[in-house]
Amino acid sequence: MSSLTQLTVETAGRSHRWTLPDRAAYGVAASVIGLGLFASVTPSPLYHSYSVLWNFSPLTLTLIYATYALGVLASLLVAGGVSDDVGRRPVLLASLAILMASSVLYVFADSAAWLFAARGVQGLATGTALSAASAALLDLHPRRDPTGVGLTNAIASVTGLGLGILVSSSLVQLGSAPRVLPYVVLLVLFSLAATGAFLMREPVVERGAFRLTIERPSVPAAVRRPFVLAGLAVLSSWSIGALFFSLGPQLSAELFDTNNVIADGGGIVLLTAAAGVAQVLTVRTPAWIAAGAGSIALAAGMGLIVLAAAAGSGTFYLAGSTLAGAGFGAAFLGGLRALVAAIPPTHRASVMSAFYVTAYASLSIPAVLAGLAVGHFGLETTFEIFGAIVAAIALLVAFQAWRTRPAGKPATGSATPSATAAAPERRRGGDRRHAASPCRA
Repeated sequence: MSSLTQLTVETAGRSHRWTLPDRAAYGVAASVIGLGLFASVTPSPLYHSYSVLWNFSPLTLTLIYATYALGVLASLLVAGGVSDDVGRRPVLLASLAILMASSVLYVFADSAAWLFAARGVQGLATGTALSAASAALLDLHPRRDPTGVGLTNAIASVTGLGLGILVSSSLVQLGSAPRVLPYVVLLVLFSLAATGAFLMREPVVERGAFRLTIERPSVPAAVRRPFVLAGLAVLSSWSIGALFFSLGPQLSAELFDTNNVIADGGGIVLLTAAAGVAQVLTVRTPAWIAAGAGSIALAAGMGLIVLAAAAGSGTFYLAGSTLAGAGFGAAFLGGLRALVAAIPPTHRASVMSAFYVTAYASLSIPAVLAGLAVGHFGLETTFEIFGAIVAAIALLVAFQAWRTRPAGKPATGSATPSATAAAPERRRGGDRRHAASPCRA
């Protein structure tokens, strides 16, 4: 009787606070993911101005960029599961508040040291925000459909990246305070997202105390083959992302002989737009076909970009960015879908932790290496070297995808709702957090 009375009181207590419908809350969670990636590339159009103003090298620029990726990685390893314990809303609200603080650091930055601090804080907060928002997507989806949630996550991510570059470039080019206005816009958007997070219902019913634990990634023997495919796919796709976001605007400026930062970011916008379209078109394609075909397209696109750098052709650069972006989207999502479909329920969190360690290592290490190389070989040669390496890895992904094709039966490599929804869930959805997020940059 006392338990029934307590439940009635708690229900009545919750009814006093108006909450968003689940569909609207689902949109809020998706917007947090998109906004996190939007904010991650907002400083990119300003890096050239920063380097001239404070006289730092291309290596310093790439280290600043890598600081963000390392912050996200550290956050995922240490605090990725916090929202399973304390709830999604508190983590989202705290993360968004810290992201607001990082925007303030950018506004008052007067040296490269401030950029390192702002990027580090931003990376840490983005990791926890993406983790909680990705879990909330599956919590709030009416059918708990991992494929649908994965597509939402992926589209939100690439849309955020593309719009982040486009909006920031426009504000820098056309605005009267280029080093302030982009971050004021971020503050407003973070405030709106925080309002939405405050009004959404808390999906985690049984909550506990706040605790930080380091997740140790591990891959069971039964999952190693699809993990190799997904790991190679994320290595090739996120490496090209690291190269584009750190050095792409500089190459674009040289190829088009312009100081217009909107034009400089055109390659990145095309890359992310093509990735989003490819993910929509291939979401129901057998995973091994999507990963294989996407990798071939990625390799071909990188070949065009290498040719563009060597010949000084802006046309080849834009065509290569579009083709590589389409390959990026299809290969990454295809490899991840194959992995998610194969993970045993009891190992899902550890395998996905290992996957995202690979992802963020692929995002940060190539950026640092490219920064080292550009000082010795120049911008064009650096793109040629790294482009050739990425293309070779992409072809290896295509071969690995072909090896994982179903033998003697119709190809059904995609992770369908029935394939994953039947797996038992943990008491507070700890595994769902990882299965729900195929893309976090």
